[in-house]
Amino acid sequence: SSGINAEWPLRPGMPAGRSSKIQQHLNYRMRVSLQDGRQFVGSFLAFDKHMNLVLGDCEEFRKIRQKTAKTGDKEEKRALGLVLLRGENLVSMTVEGPPPQNTRQRAPPRGAQQNLGAAKAAGRGMPPQPGAPGLQGPMQGVGGPSPAMMAPNRFGPPGYGGPPRMPPMGMGPPGMRPRF
Repeated sequence: SSGINAEWPLRPGMPAGRSSKIQQHLNYRMRVSLQDGRQFVGSFLAFDKHMNLVLGDCEEFRKIRQKTAKTGDKEEKRALGLVLLRGENLVSMTVEGPPPQNTRQRAPPRGAQQNLGAAKAAGRGMPPQPGAPGLQGPMQGVGGPSPAMMAPNRFGPPGYGGPPRMPPMGMGPPGMRPRF
């Protein structure tokens, strides 16, 4: 399968293939080294057949070379959050720590509004309320053809007055010479 593997814990009877070795480390805190020397530390959330990785609560560490050799290299840390790393650039993965014990959602900070960001139905699946502004279309005479233009007409656009007629005998269609 070409999907992303994020099955945790492993199901009994799963084949002990290449992916099950890496699946054992899902949700662990992992350190991933890249070819350019950067290192990422985060919760290992998912991977795919190309070894692309998803890390959550991720931090990037990179070494900055100093201009003077006396002071040595300085390590710079930066918080990134949710990260997708391309498998082509990976060099190594090491375990930094076990998966978190509590899987509960974090409590909102004190004083935060409880329903902030909560999803609510907005019109779909609910019958329209009569007289609701903005749901009846444009006002009369604004933004569209008149009702007379929209009414179906049996013989084409107004002003043509009837069905198409055949030309008189001996006369061909317009633009062609008559036959003799």
